[in-house]
Amino acid sequence: MPTDFDRTDNQHRPPLGETRRPTGRPLIVTPTFVSRVDATPRNERPQDEGAARDRHGHEVRHPNWRPGALAIEDDRNIAFEHWDEYWRKVHGPKFAWDEPGSSSARVLRYDQVHRVASGPSSFFRPPYRAMVDESGRLPSDPEKRVPDYGRPKWDGFAYIAYAEEDDIERVLDQEKFAERIIADEQTAFRMVTREFAREHILIPSERHRDPVSLVKIHVRHPDITRDDFQHRLLGEHADLVLSQGATRDLVRRYAQLHNIGSTQEDPEGVKIDAVSVLSFACMNDVEDYLVHDDHAAIEASETALTGEGSEWWTAINYSVINRLAPETATSRTGAE
Repeated sequence: MPTDFDRTDNQHRPPLGETRRPTGRPLIVTPTFVSRVDATPRNERPQDEGAARDRHGHEVRHPNWRPGALAIEDDRNIAFEHWDEYWRKVHGPKFAWDEPGSSSARVLRYDQVHRVASGPSSFFRPPYRAMVDESGRLPSDPEKRVPDYGRPKWDGFAYIAYAEEDDIERVLDQEKFAERIIADEQTAFRMVTREFAREHILIPSERHRDPVSLVKIHVRHPDITRDDFQHRLLGEHADLVLSQGATRDLVRRYAQLHNIGSTQEDPEGVKIDAVSVLSFACMNDVEDYLVHDDHAAIEASETALTGEGSEWWTAINYSVINRLAPETATSRTGAE
């Protein structure tokens, strides 16, 4: 096994990286939702100022007009694959590496959560049924019956945890992050959110290596205040989720992230009131969970609390930094 890990992310997580026990207090996290650079028109997916850079460092303001100019990839046939690889294999190690004069020590945990199109989503949910024609047979003209694709708003999120709110500024104000990491984000992403949240771990992960996550983005019903929404989500709704047999059998980790502010102007992130992240051993467990009667009760509870703009999807989870082990549940008493 090679040992030259000087500039890799392996050294920031077990078994190479050192860990310490968590305090049990809720962490402050930046659930940074991202949309990838691609040729989608701006009126279909918004774009941050200065993002979607070309190879000269300039913004490609209308990438649907000039898709070949995008620095990340000029071939639209492989643009998604190249972006997905870049985020994990290039951007992740850049974020984790402590270049001279910088330190990521205040980042207690950093996961990349990559949305998987083949996994369940609120746009195409299980069970998946065989397509049949009027006679009950598989159709001979499937080319005429391809279902429309429902694209979620986000392609994934960076799940970054700190001990204190002030630690976010201490990290991001460093030259490395303020200049070079931001430049990398503007190369790889067309939009990122800048909200920060309080993390409530309701089911702690045994190893924090759970491979698949079900990500639920909650936008509250307009008749409910944010405070009331978050109180009910963490109280009666969380109790309902935890009481279900399907949760006990299939869910390996359950956390709620409650939006409490933003590090800068954030027109899209500010709309998100909370995020639920449930982790599983495999994609089939997610699918079985979603079709279980127990989840129908959970979804009914969510529907009563949420409104337009909510969505959910499944993702592959990569641990880049983890300085806390073993993970423990956070207390809900006085957490808000």
